[in-house]
Amino acid sequence: MTGLKTNAMNRRDLLDAVRAVPSENDFVWNGETEADRPATAAELIAGVTAARKRRGRPADSGVKEQVAIRVDKEVLTAFRAAGPGWQTRMNPALKDWLKTHSLV
Repeated sequence: MTGLKTNAMNRRDLLDAVRAVPSENDFVWNGETEADRPATAAELIAGVTAARKRRGRPADSGVKEQVAIRVDKEVLTAFRAAGPGWQTRMNPALKDWLKTHSLV
């Protein structure tokens, strides 16, 4: 594959390189402050799980239903002219209309 960088080190070379790192460069938590404490495995898993839950569309509230309707171009033009969020603003506008009009 083009662009793939490979390392010519074998297992023995890698182990020798790791062992050659001075011990003063190792990180050991001294327990003095909570801020520099390394995360536990459970905390790491919780963080990844939370990040996965936030991705994508919001969960369905169960209150609204998705429908496809045909609307006059002039109505769409007026709502779109107000900027982003025009589809969301249509719902309160329809609710307001229902307060003054009877469908029966």
